[in-house]
Amino acid sequence: MVPVLILAGVLLGRWWRSSLVGAALGWPVLLVATGVMDVGAGLLGAAVLAVANTGAGVLLHQGARLAIRSLRTS
Repeated sequence: MVPVLILAGVLLGRWWRSSLVGAALGWPVLLVATGVMDVGAGLLGAAVLAVANTGAGVLLHQGARLAIRSLRTS
């Protein structure tokens, strides 16, 4: 579900800290709640990957935001 996390990062990229914390906490909770994973050490890896994928979306959002700002000033 990498695209879901990237999309979340793109949509919530303005509030990047909250989106990264939400991914780190929410994704493992979702995996446990749906029965995909059990509580264990593997959830830490899932949280790291969730933050990395959401971070990619945040970078896309922030890059587009900076590009639009630079176009407006020129």
